[in-house]
Amino acid sequence: MRILAVTHGPEVGPELLGDVVRERGHELIEWDIRTQGRPTFDADAVLVLGGPQNVGEESEQPWLYEEYDALRRWVELGTPLLGVCLGAQTLAHAAGARVGPLESRLAGFYETELTAAGVDDPVLGALPRTFEALNANAYGFDVPPGGVPLARAGTLEQAYRVGDRAWGVQFHPEVRRDQVLRWFGEDGDLTQTLERALDDGLARWQELGRRLGRAFLAAAAS
Repeated sequence: MRILAVTHGPEVGPELLGDVVRERGHELIEWDIRTQGRPTFDADAVLVLGGPQNVGEESEQPWLYEEYDALRRWVELGTPLLGVCLGAQTLAHAAGARVGPLESRLAGFYETELTAAGVDDPVLGALPRTFEALNANAYGFDVPPGGVPLARAGTLEQAYRVGDRAWGVQFHPEVRRDQVLRWFGEDGDLTQTLERALDDGLARWQELGRRLGRAFLAAAAS
């Protein structure tokens, strides 16, 4: 399969998800929508990664409009799609859901639980019923109208499905250790806390991230 990875900057690439794509023998094409604009070719499946930008910043980041249009088109076509963090937020917005700032920023591992629909889902169901998920976000989303909630951390939505072929996850299944630390490098106290958390939990989380990536590719191929 030809897998398109939509990125929003050099520090937010496909990382471990890209490794899974290549290990499965698929072609990975990275596309920075900020500079390259809306993708002009058809892909067999799409990853939309994270970024420091936010829904609501369209005046500063006009390429967001191109991303919303592309997301609606992929959903309409039934193209298998996985949105991560910002990608989940832009997908939610494009599908008609509220996206906005949280009361406090999330940075670290948070206990997350699958819904009953999540347990039965072909992608999220690859994860345990409860797990510690790595979050790095100050915005969150509601589940789009007609969408299916798949996972929550407390009262915060963490994953959903739109239709049968588009998924959004707030947590980061793709991350590497140094990448996460660079995201918060200007906050010395938080970086020290994150280093300890990553030392304790990153290896387990990366295995779950790979498992999620493999499940997405299997769902895309089916």
